[in-house]
Amino acid sequence: MQKAKLSPSILSCDFMRLGESIQMLEKAGCDWLHLDVMDGHFVPNISIGVPVVESVRKNTSLFLDAHLMISEPEKYILPFAKAGSNLITVHIEVCPDIRKTLDLIKKTGCKAGVSLNPATPVESLSDAIGYADLFLVMSVNPGFGGQSFMSSGLDKLEWLRNKVDESGHPTLLEIDGGINDSNIESVRDAGADRIVIGSAIFANQDPFEKTKEYIKKAEGISR
Repeated sequence: MQKAKLSPSILSCDFMRLGESIQMLEKAGCDWLHLDVMDGHFVPNISIGVPVVESVRKNTSLFLDAHLMISEPEKYILPFAKAGSNLITVHIEVCPDIRKTLDLIKKTGCKAGVSLNPATPVESLSDAIGYADLFLVMSVNPGFGGQSFMSSGLDKLEWLRNKVDESGHPTLLEIDGGINDSNIESVRDAGADRIVIGSAIFANQDPFEKTKEYIKKAEGISR
């Protein structure tokens, strides 16, 4: 059975209580935070920027997984690295030379990831296999939280799992979008190493207990 780790997204939390939410996730046993950065151009919404990442970094030692859903990410890699990101993920759709962009990320000392939207063929990531530190499969159209899971993400995960394993490179596979009780085991078993969940945690009446439950389900531990 594939074991995975939870990467909770703060996009759906109450930003008036961001610090409390991060402390809750730490106490529940999380080791990563997923930070959704949106520019209102590449995706139809605006979320957080460099100042929020800086603030998060000052208040936690957790691994910060910054997902740049933005146009021209090359212009912002260094600022997000300086803000305290540990891993920076860019989208293949806006990177004509993906290896060059990944090199820019790695030169900052951050891990380098590549994401793709649901409509983008998974084969577009071929040039980054054996080079990227992480592949992020979007199982919703990026831009908003709370969308329904697209099962096509499972096929992409399985394809990537096979290719990454063949390469022998220690690339992590991550999936983000619409993941909840009904599909967390499916994405884990399809090959995910990191599972991003936001709405299903923060919309729950007891997000602390729900986070602990998802950590166990990601790792394949029965309650």
